[in-house]
Amino acid sequence: MALLFYHLPFLPFLFLSLHFIASLSSPTQNLNDTLSFSFPLTSLRISPDVKVQTLSSSLVAGAGKHGTRRLARPNSGSYNYKTTFKYSMALIVALPIGTPPQTQQMVLDTGSQLSWIQCHRKLAKRPPPTASFDPSLSSSFSVLPCNHPLCKPRIPDFTLPTSCDQNRLCHYSYFYADGTLAEGNLVREKITFSRSQSTPPLILGCATDSSEDKGILGMNLGRFSFASQSKISKFSYCVPTRRTKPGVSSTGSFYLGQNPNSHGFQYINLLAFPQSRTMPNMDPLAYTLPMLGIKMGAKKLAIPMHVFRPDAGGSGQTMIDSGSEFTYLVDEAYNKVREEVVRLVGPRLKKGYVYGGVADMCFDGNPVQIGRLIGDMVLEFEKGVEIRVPKDRVLADVGGGVHCLGIGRSNMLGIASNIIGNFHQQNLWVEFDLGNRRVGLGKADCSRAAV
Repeated sequence: MALLFYHLPFLPFLFLSLHFIASLSSPTQNLNDTLSFSFPLTSLRISPDVKVQTLSSSLVAGAGKHGTRRLARPNSGSYNYKTTFKYSMALIVALPIGTPPQTQQMVLDTGSQLSWIQCHRKLAKRPPPTASFDPSLSSSFSVLPCNHPLCKPRIPDFTLPTSCDQNRLCHYSYFYADGTLAEGNLVREKITFSRSQSTPPLILGCATDSSEDKGILGMNLGRFSFASQSKISKFSYCVPTRRTKPGVSSTGSFYLGQNPNSHGFQYINLLAFPQSRTMPNMDPLAYTLPMLGIKMGAKKLAIPMHVFRPDAGGSGQTMIDSGSEFTYLVDEAYNKVREEVVRLVGPRLKKGYVYGGVADMCFDGNPVQIGRLIGDMVLEFEKGVEIRVPKDRVLADVGGGVHCLGIGRSNMLGIASNIIGNFHQQNLWVEFDLGNRRVGLGKADCSRAAV
């Protein structure tokens, strides 16, 4: 999904699909498939009153032209890499960027293409964030000049507004939904795993003016995503549960390359849409799953299967996104879920309450009791694959003693898609097998998966 930011009470992270054309440099060295690197992640939490939401620029800005959906075929010289993230509404990974490497905290986002880091200018009146990237310290850093093909207007698959700055460098900018501006330069830089192993120089955004203190790791199907540029064959993550003991922060895992747990995964083939260029409501670079329906308790809800598949205009697409916190459903599906919730626990609903402007299945009663009445929720896919959300985790604590079902109306975001967010990916391995165009799911205790 392409990116605009919302500072709203809960609207999570659905980041930008930017569609680019780029020629990639070869890696400095082929990286062995059997290798695995592990990096610790600093405990991070995003302030509960400052959360980010993004929407597809093709849907919000009306830029209906997309390029053909393509997947960059990975080289045989792929590599493995393992690190961890803290669950803090967004999924945060720490990556070593530059030469020598500087650790940068980034939001893991399978719904966006452009990866960007913080490169704040050092101004006397406004010091940069302590963790911002310093280009002057990296020997592998370079900037993109204005004459680079990516900086020319109307480039196919390139939806990010660019221009030439006063230094004849490629400048990009976009507005947050709250009116603030994020901007910087397009640059080339490496991810450095060790002295002998690194990615080729990747094209990244180097944000010099942003209200956020973390970057974004764009991992969608676009040719310009981190996954495509670094030529990895697969990646996976495991989202830990939110509920922890007081003073304890759960930590999950993020793998680049082979995951040793994959023997137990069940796989779903991604849907492909060659006609996506003519589908204005379609994000052709998202991970689109063949969803079949929803069960609550033992009851299969009467939602027609076509609700979860894109129509002629692309509406109804069902995508899985690490960058979205909650799950969003189109009205026909959302209304059926709400009808069942009203039937089961209607008197307990918090009347007149709509969380974040998108979710009205909220309660201020005992969440354990309400969860028992609602029962398990199951998202069903082809081949019998499912995401089962147990009754003790169907409700999300949104603060002030209020708990919500964790599902919002997608049309309130101005989009016509179904989005499975990371709230419904807790204690679940999610693997993106790029070479085979499929997604793998596996049950896990994600707080233990980080060892």
